[in-house]
Amino acid sequence: MTWNWQTAGWPEFTYDPSAIAELEGRFLHRSGVLLGALKYFDDNEKTQFTINLISDEALKTSEIEGEFLNRDSLQSSIRRHFGFATPKRKVLKGEQGIADMMVDVYRNFQSPLSRQQLFVWHNMLTSGRGDLTVRGGYRTHKEAMQVVSGPVHAPTVHFEAPPSKKVKGEMNRFIQWFNVTAPHAKQALPPLTRSGIAHLYFVCIHPFEDGNGRIGRAIAEKALAQCLGHPTLIALSQTINSRKKSYYQALENNNKNLQITDWLVYFAKTILDAQDYTQRSIDFLIEKTKLYDRLRGRLNERQEKILARMFREGLEGFKGGLSAENYIKIADTSRATATRDLRDLVEKGALVKTGDGKYTRYHLTILFKHP
Repeated sequence: MTWNWQTAGWPEFTYDPSAIAELEGRFLHRSGVLLGALKYFDDNEKTQFTINLISDEALKTSEIEGEFLNRDSLQSSIRRHFGFATPKRKVLKGEQGIADMMVDVYRNFQSPLSRQQLFVWHNMLTSGRGDLTVRGGYRTHKEAMQVVSGPVHAPTVHFEAPPSKKVKGEMNRFIQWFNVTAPHAKQALPPLTRSGIAHLYFVCIHPFEDGNGRIGRAIAEKALAQCLGHPTLIALSQTINSRKKSYYQALENNNKNLQITDWLVYFAKTILDAQDYTQRSIDFLIEKTKLYDRLRGRLNERQEKILARMFREGLEGFKGGLSAENYIKIADTSRATATRDLRDLVEKGALVKTGDGKYTRYHLTILFKHP
């Protein structure tokens, strides 16, 4: 098998700019719309929204790689970065590390990419790891760096990266390319094109023992933010994780040659979907504020607790819908009281009732307005 880095012309990727031109325009337009929508929030609300989004992205970029972290711990770490007091709780080094890296991506997007920055990210990301030969540095092992699946006795090789002895030179060239294609640089590229190439190019080099996917997505975010002049605040990892098989398939389909139009179209559409998710999240929060304003002073303590629990689930909603049994357990109340409270919440327009009998479920009304 010949991989793209083994072909003549590497790393000069080729693509059809016309295939992505319309998507580039939509990205810039939607970025302006998102920025305008955030103006509905005061400074505290905007900060809370940012913390929640970074927390979710840290969680999802890890889930893509099969690592499942604690959201509350991640959010606690990120809140401290933004100057908020948080309850004392044990935070694992891995959770602290990805939180530190995501905040650094958010705050330092304008700086040129450098080997030192990548090493800092890798050191953060692999905090507490004792199984790696190198932390905060490029891989050095002699064995081939392969992406494989299937049984050990008969693995399927999806990709093989350049040998470790070539990594330093490949990365020097990658970093130079990234910086000369930045806005206002000699070879500036449009945001979606640059972000898509950067992600694919980086993961094809696969310079670290572990963490390449997470750092590759961080680089893609950095490219977008540099082109916009502000953090993107889009749910990129959330969107990729929801269609993980398509993501890995798109990478595999584009690691054998240098013609990457299909990849750029796929990645651009994924970014647009991530923007759409963020826009719906903003609309959801605006509607939440309107609902609480309308119901202020009209809810009892149990109902306040239930709505807060349901809103915590965000756009995904309460899994399977809220049942009377859920209400009884969460509110610590009787069935008769739960039935009365739920009926009242429906009458007030906070919840929508679906199903009958034991299949009766309740959902936030605003999720029906903004599915």
